[in-house]
Amino acid sequence: MNRLTEWSFRNKAAIILIVIMALAMGVLSYLRLPMEFLPAADNPQVMITAIGPGNDAKSMEQQVTGPIEEAVAFVKGKTEMFSTSGDGYAQVNLNFDSKTNMKDAKAEIERIVDQVQLPAGVMKPFVVQFNTSMIPISWVVLTFEEGLTDQQKDDKFKEVKAELQRSEGAGQIAIGGKSTPTIQVTPLTDKLASAGIPVQSLMGVLQGRGVTASLGEKNVDGSAANVVLNDQISDIGTLRKLPIAPGVILADVANVDFANDRESINRLNGKDAIMFTISKSADANAVKAGNAIEATVDRLNEDVQGIEASVVLSTAESVVSSVNSMLREVLLGALFATIVILLFMRNLKATIVTVVSIPLSLGITLYLLQLSGVSLNIITLGGVAVAVGRLVDDSIVVIENIYRRLQKEPFSMKLITDATKEVASAITSSTLVTVAVFLPMGLLRGSLQAFLLPFALTVAYSLLASLVVALTVVPLLSAWLLRGTKEKEHAGSPKFAAFIRWNLQRKWVPILVALVLFVGSIGAYVAMPKGALDSSSAGTVNVSLQYPSDTPAESVEDGGKKLESYLTADKENVEWVMMTLGNSSEAAQYGGVSSPTLVSYIVDLQEGVDAEQFMADVKKQKDGYGEAELLANATDLMMGGGSSQIFVDVTGDDTAKVEQAAQELLTALKPVDGVLKVESNLEQKKPVYAFNIDSAAAKGEELAMQLQSMLNPLPIGSIRIEDHETPVILQPVLDPTSETDLKSLTVMTEAGPKAMSDIAELVRKEEPSSFYHKEGKMYVRVTATVEPKELSVVGKAITAKSNELKLPEGVALSVGGASAEQASDFADLGLTALISIGLVYLIMVLSFKTLRTPLAIMFSLPLAAIGAVTGLLISGVTPDFTAMFGALMLIGIVVTNAIVLLDRVRQNEEHMPIREALIEAATTRMRPIVMTAVATVSAMLPLIFGSHESGSIVSQSLAIVVIGGLTAATLLTLIIVPCIYELLYFRKSHKQRSANVNGASMEAAAAAE
Repeated sequence: MNRLTEWSFRNKAAIILIVIMALAMGVLSYLRLPMEFLPAADNPQVMITAIGPGNDAKSMEQQVTGPIEEAVAFVKGKTEMFSTSGDGYAQVNLNFDSKTNMKDAKAEIERIVDQVQLPAGVMKPFVVQFNTSMIPISWVVLTFEEGLTDQQKDDKFKEVKAELQRSEGAGQIAIGGKSTPTIQVTPLTDKLASAGIPVQSLMGVLQGRGVTASLGEKNVDGSAANVVLNDQISDIGTLRKLPIAPGVILADVANVDFANDRESINRLNGKDAIMFTISKSADANAVKAGNAIEATVDRLNEDVQGIEASVVLSTAESVVSSVNSMLREVLLGALFATIVILLFMRNLKATIVTVVSIPLSLGITLYLLQLSGVSLNIITLGGVAVAVGRLVDDSIVVIENIYRRLQKEPFSMKLITDATKEVASAITSSTLVTVAVFLPMGLLRGSLQAFLLPFALTVAYSLLASLVVALTVVPLLSAWLLRGTKEKEHAGSPKFAAFIRWNLQRKWVPILVALVLFVGSIGAYVAMPKGALDSSSAGTVNVSLQYPSDTPAESVEDGGKKLESYLTADKENVEWVMMTLGNSSEAAQYGGVSSPTLVSYIVDLQEGVDAEQFMADVKKQKDGYGEAELLANATDLMMGGGSSQIFVDVTGDDTAKVEQAAQELLTALKPVDGVLKVESNLEQKKPVYAFNIDSAAAKGEELAMQLQSMLNPLPIGSIRIEDHETPVILQPVLDPTSETDLKSLTVMTEAGPKAMSDIAELVRKEEPSSFYHKEGKMYVRVTATVEPKELSVVGKAITAKSNELKLPEGVALSVGGASAEQASDFADLGLTALISIGLVYLIMVLSFKTLRTPLAIMFSLPLAAIGAVTGLLISGVTPDFTAMFGALMLIGIVVTNAIVLLDRVRQNEEHMPIREALIEAATTRMRPIVMTAVATVSAMLPLIFGSHESGSIVSQSLAIVVIGGLTAATLLTLIIVPCIYELLYFRKSHKQRSANVNGASMEAAAAAE
């Protein structure tokens, strides 16, 4: 590194040109870097979703879920398979190992699923594999003016959809709440009976109609002409006049009317609406794509009459807000660091020299990010935010050493280069050590690597750039700006030197105090509950109203609208409310299926509203909705909601034993402190009425076809109205509302008309409204909703209770959910931390060429833990994943102070005893060590008081851990590390002190003679 400094002095013009180019390329890279919310990452999971309206959960499990599970059981790379079957839907989730190419896995599963034979009435399954590029960029809501016909609405809907698809950067579009115009034929049973016409006659009313046929070419009036036959029904009046029997038309025995058929209900602020959920294409810029969608919506409102389209949410705004928020915190951090340097150095020129490293390092970082194909997102900007304080550290050490030398010696170029060389080894080691902390992130697999690697690259690029700047640009600028500087010599504090000497003479006192503090902090951390992220500042709340599975659809819709009215009336807190109910094929394409008795709301809050208080107020409305369950959680429309649920899966081959164990587990978990609610999928039951047919009396297949047509709407064809194909649906003849009505249903058999009670036994059963499978076998899921801030504590208590249960033979329990995911993330970071510590130690051994000096430096790590835990305790912030990430960062940050200290000690030892070398190094290096620490702490202060976007790994808890850990480590490093160092070299130090004592005695004796 010394050669780099010498080269810069020999090539001053080149350095100036490189600086200008770096700044220019940084600006250009910033303008050209794609802005995203999150880095591109594949979720190693494939989801298969099938919808079968009207089918009960048991039928979906046996006839849909089972065949799909068998078909995909041996897909390459699969690690786990889970499935859920409910009323009208089935969903199979396949998890894959991190090495699997997810695009190939999805293609293979699509091919396999296409070959699976499924019952009639079940839609073709949808296969989806998620990645971050599928996060929606815009939610567009479309409403129509009163007075438009259904056909006009359909035309305008298609026009809006086509324009949105043509928008620059737009990818897939999911549609919710769209109604399909249909014609309903409702039989009049009394008139059919009096005319002696069976209902089945209505099914063939359109048979042989709607034909367009070519009859060939003929010479007509001397010219060759084509002859064509047209039989098109183009209006509802013609349909009503179609004959059913001699002298009887359709209108005589049935009501024929227009209707709108909706798979699902979507409402915005109390009005029916069509929702377009738009994702960007894979290589598109999220901000540009979002802006293009907004421009398209504005143009549509001007050009298309009778519609109102609005963008209720755009991630373009969120991304720009995130980027601007992070940039603001970066700039504030840089400003605070500058003020700190100015206060310590008390020299404006020296401050300018130091601060130059920030824009230069950032410019180089942005250029390298562009070369690496990394986008500008909240993860990479988070990396810049946490690194900005560290960017000036190397420059501070260099300029401080130059400045200190200038206070003692006259200015010369040799002084500048020598002062830089003195600290070059220390700052190089400390920077490489910090970079090494982030290297293991590249070893992580799957989506965790995809999120952490851009962060690690950003930090690594910025720190390496700051090192190069400190060794080249800073010395050159110092030689230019500090020429002729005369300052009063800065002497080390005699009191501090005496304090260090006292501690070295009584090493065990400070070491014992530090040990007690460390053990206490570890104990406090272990006892401290680890929670989910604080949601009081969340901007969006997800509210769900879950009715029992046997609740009629009309009651669910009425209750849903009642809660909607409450939410939309709260104008002070609520910006808008989106309500959804039911499953649709559009939503199923993206894995969006749910219970038909679940009403979901997305509530966008006004700025500044306390989300925690709002959710508490919503939950108080529960009593007004009978047996329905009312929940409210903070969420993020781009990232999804954070969960505070813990589930325990009970698996086994014997269903009875599994159910018994699940019931015992439910009883055991209910009294656990912190558990708000416990439930299992077996508790949610729905009555099922089964006809057990007497095979000798009738054929089951024939009866099924008859009953399906009598009890369910039946498509009987379509007619073309205003150039649109409109389905014609025969409505059910019967609507049984009691067990007696079911028994009295009459069907045709070979022996003539028979009541169902004559040929079948009607059995009523209570069956679960959902079934869970794990690896194709049934299991019961017991779900505990817990207090978010006590997630880890309650998770441990639940695990302990689960382990205490005496399970029947062949039954096993596995705890999962939020606490298990948290433990897994903590374990991954723990492993990363161990690898980082190993790399840090290796780099220091290579730098110092000894094992003992780096070992003394490593003792600064437990000192950081003391401050980190103290910071969390004082602030009252619950540690989460980001706090653990802050602890990982501390490994690289805190050792730099010890490296700078002991590097000076090693230089002093060439002409001083160890103890004197330690005292001189501590007093000399105290100023740069404290300066770098205060600069880093000051640069991170905006992260404590600023707001943070959901999904960012830069949070308040991370900043608290880093600031607390660095503060404690800085103060204790100057005391404890010298004590540990002298202990490691105890014999050598003892000999030196003995020799000094003997030498002093001999001098005293000689003087006495």
